[in-house]
Amino acid sequence: MLDKMLAAHFDAPGGPDNLYVKEVSRPVPKEGEVLVQVYASALNRADLLQTRGYYPPPPGASQIIGLEASGKVVALGPGADGCWKIGDRVMALLAGGGNAQYVAVPSSQLMPIPPGMTDTNAAAIPEAWLTAYQLLHFVGKVQKGETVLIHAGASGVGTAAIQLCRFAGVVPIVTAGSAEKLEFARKLGAASGFNYKEEDFGTKCLEATNNVGVDIILDCVGATHWEKNLQCLNTDGRWILYGLMGSGEIHGDFLTTLLRKRGNLLASTLRSRSSKYKAELVKAFTEEVLPNFTPGHSIQLQPIVDSVFPFDQIADAHRRMEANKNMGKIILQIPV
Repeated sequence: MLDKMLAAHFDAPGGPDNLYVKEVSRPVPKEGEVLVQVYASALNRADLLQTRGYYPPPPGASQIIGLEASGKVVALGPGADGCWKIGDRVMALLAGGGNAQYVAVPSSQLMPIPPGMTDTNAAAIPEAWLTAYQLLHFVGKVQKGETVLIHAGASGVGTAAIQLCRFAGVVPIVTAGSAEKLEFARKLGAASGFNYKEEDFGTKCLEATNNVGVDIILDCVGATHWEKNLQCLNTDGRWILYGLMGSGEIHGDFLTTLLRKRGNLLASTLRSRSSKYKAELVKAFTEEVLPNFTPGHSIQLQPIVDSVFPFDQIADAHRRMEANKNMGKIILQIPV
C-alpha cells in the first residue's frame, strides 16, 4: 500500500531479541520537510539505548530508531521546494526514523551524496561524522597543532574523528580494546594508540606528548576513565563528554584535580540539539568537509563501514554492536 512502509519496531523495551521489522504508516512531510526513500541506514549507540528504554527520542521526533540514512528525495513538503528536487541522492541527519523505508527530514538536515559514493557508504557519514565534527570544532574549538585523545578510536565517531583531526592539522591519539582496533586506527592516521584494557593510557599519553598532555579528550566512556583522563589532560585542556559507556557515577577527588589543571569539562549530545543548530552544523560540514570525500583532494576522507546487514537481520546487527565487535559503522540495507 502506498501509505505503508516497513520499519524497525519493538513492542517492549529490551535487547536485540525484541527487535523486528513491521509494517507501519509512511510519514508525510510537514512544513519545510522532505520525504526520503531510504536505501541504507546505520546503527548508533543511541539506537541500542532507545531499544532498551533508556534514551527516548526528543519531543516531536519519530519513535522509530535510526539517526542517519541515505537514499533519494521522493516528495517535498510545503515550503521545502527550492533546496532539493525529486530524485536527488541525499544523506540525512535524524533525531529518529532512519531504520525504515521512508523518513521525513527537515530540508536543512540533508546533504548531497558525494559523486560516485554508494548509498551504503553514504549512510555511514551523517551522525558519526557530524558528531565528530561538532565535538572538535563547535564544542572543542580545536586549533591546528593541538593533540586530541579519542576514546573508542575504532568506532564510527572515532574513525571519523581521527580523519578530521588530520584534516585540521591536529594530532590524534586513540584508545581501543584490542590490538586489531589499534592497528586499524593507526592506518587511518592515529599517531599513537593504547589498549585501555592492558595499558595505563594516562601515563602512555603523557609519554607520547613529552609530559605536556593532550589538549582535548573526546570521551564516550565516562566514569571508568576519569582518573586517567585527568592525568593526561593538559593545563587548560578541554574534556568533552558525549557518552557514558563506562557509567556516569564517579567516586574520588575529581574536582580537585580538574581545578588544579584549570580543566574545562564540556558535555554534548547532538540528537537533542535545536533545528537551527543542526542546520548550521550541516551547512558548515557540507561546505568545509564534504568535498573531501570525492577523489582528487590532498586529504582523502572515507566513511568506514564495518559490516552490512539485511534489514530483517537488524537484531544480529544490534548484537554485533553490543558485543563491541565493529570497527566503523554497521549498516542496514533497506529493501526498496
